[in-house]
Amino acid sequence: MVTKEVLGIPFFQGTLKKACDSARKGGLIVAPSGPGMAQDLIGTKGYAVALKCADLILLDSGLIALWSRFFFKETLFRLSGLLFLNTYLDQTDWKNEKSFWIMPDKIQAYGMLKWLQEKYGTLIDDDCIYIAPQYSQNGSIVDENLFHHIITTNPDNVIIQLGGGVQERLGYALKSKLHAKTTILCTGAALAFLSGQQTKIPLWIDRLFMGWALRCLTKPQVFIPRYIRALKLIYLLARYGSKSPLKA
Repeated sequence: MVTKEVLGIPFFQGTLKKACDSARKGGLIVAPSGPGMAQDLIGTKGYAVALKCADLILLDSGLIALWSRFFFKETLFRLSGLLFLNTYLDQTDWKNEKSFWIMPDKIQAYGMLKWLQEKYGTLIDDDCIYIAPQYSQNGSIVDENLFHHIITTNPDNVIIQLGGGVQERLGYALKSKLHAKTTILCTGAALAFLSGQQTKIPLWIDRLFMGWALRCLTKPQVFIPRYIRALKLIYLLARYGSKSPLKA
């Protein structure tokens, strides 16, 4: 697998098809966002370890891709969590593959169920949906109730729809509990974009690296402060480049 390190993180560099094929083999797949890395790479204990231990790390951040192009003089392939998840779900064999969904609340779970039924004609069993509690903002995550549910259902895919900084650490915790062939997907808010729980981002806007702008236009009070805080990522890129900002 071809990767390129930025801030000490080995980002996958390959085609969408190769990414999906690799994910089908199992393991932890993450798509860390720019704002997430800006805040959590240094500030959240356990986050960087979760990223580095992932089996596939997608370069979701348009800022990193553009920065590399203009300042590293190197064109990196950006593969957003949105495009990846949309393709991965399109290729899922809904009759023969079992998927387990970890959701933040019942409202988003209902929206996801409705969307899956409308698009794929599939119904998800209640035992394959888990409403997550409020997890710790730092360090390792332990949820024995969740572990028991997943091990009992023995899914092919685990889709985690929680906030950045949390889902990666939870995915890392699950990786040590599940079969190596289980695919664990941590793709940010991609599922919420697809199901309409957050502002839908057309794929052509996503390809232009403009998803952040659409989010800011629809909910400025929420996303403008978030993306302002994400400017810290520029400082990290300028200072550390390909190296990790964490002390060894």
